[in-house]
Amino acid sequence: MYTVEWTAPMRFEGFAEGVGSIVMDAALDHGGGGAGPTPMQAVLLALAGCTGMDVVSILTKMRTPPEGLTIEVSAERAAEHPKVFTRIHLRYLVRGTGLREEDVRKAVTLSQEKYCSVSAMLRATVELTFDVVVTPGAQTGMAAA
Repeated sequence: MYTVEWTAPMRFEGFAEGVGSIVMDAALDHGGGGAGPTPMQAVLLALAGCTGMDVVSILTKMRTPPEGLTIEVSAERAAEHPKVFTRIHLRYLVRGTGLREEDVRKAVTLSQEKYCSVSAMLRATVELTFDVVVTPGAQTGMAAA
């Protein structure tokens, strides 16, 4: 079960059974206190987290685990209420020794088109695009922490 509890003035704490919680808050200019992401920001964070987990898992199964992964998310919203997302772009910044861009692109494509349920839900109504940037891993030959 999932529950969300209002803690005032515009802060809400969401709970998922058996795990931690997430705090959401309205933007400062909408009466919030900045205690957490807005619900719409949380959607973008969920998208990045979902696809990121896929990409790490897929690359690891391909025997080319990344040493680092950052996903930058930008989005455009409709001007009128309910101000839904109209376009979301993800930039995957992947770092690792021996990573090939084609393998990373394949992992991202599999995530976006097959595995990431958040992507699948959003793709039905939003233009989703991505690009991939691959950089070499540690040059010292030591394993990344």
